[in-house]
Amino acid sequence: MSDQDSNWRFAEEFVTESPEIALARQHSIELGVDAVSPAVGAQIALVAAATGATNMIEIGTGAGVSGLWLFRGAPSAVLTSIDIEAEHQQEARKAFLDSGITTNRIRLITGRALDVLPRMNERSYDIVLVDADPGKVIEYVEHGLRMVRAGGTVIVTHALWRGRVSDPAKRDETTVGYRTLLREIAGSEAVISALSPVGDGLLQLTKRGD
Repeated sequence: MSDQDSNWRFAEEFVTESPEIALARQHSIELGVDAVSPAVGAQIALVAAATGATNMIEIGTGAGVSGLWLFRGAPSAVLTSIDIEAEHQQEARKAFLDSGITTNRIRLITGRALDVLPRMNERSYDIVLVDADPGKVIEYVEHGLRMVRAGGTVIVTHALWRGRVSDPAKRDETTVGYRTLLREIAGSEAVISALSPVGDGLLQLTKRGD
């Protein structure tokens, strides 16, 4: 194992998940949902806390792992979560309620994200988490940057897509999509961006003031 691989594994194992998140992760495995890794979850929580988030939205509910991490960083916030799978959202709702999160702080929308997102208000969210269909990541980020307020952050999981983005020989559509997103973001003056190698790659985009 290389030093880089050892560091990556250490960063993942350094994080201790709460029993509620660990249980949601187990349910994710049972449902075949690819939940965010513990290290990614910890960074999501940190961004939510540092932002002072009160209004958050995630694209991709899963079984609630990422949502629970968001609430860990912003325990008084309201979370809107979009997913096409009603069964997954039922598990997520139970995970949230079992964690003591009241129903008035959870808004679960079942539907296709690209049908739902155009109806979401502009500049209304402190955090937008993109953790859904990787083939639509560019569209999701465009909506996220529209919806997030100045000083808010769009967080994109799987930004290194299975380790393929860094390999120029990999030319499949999903890999090219992430690579295109990273290239466009690198040249943008509208955001401050950072790419972390934790998990499957985590891209963070903080929107500059108008």
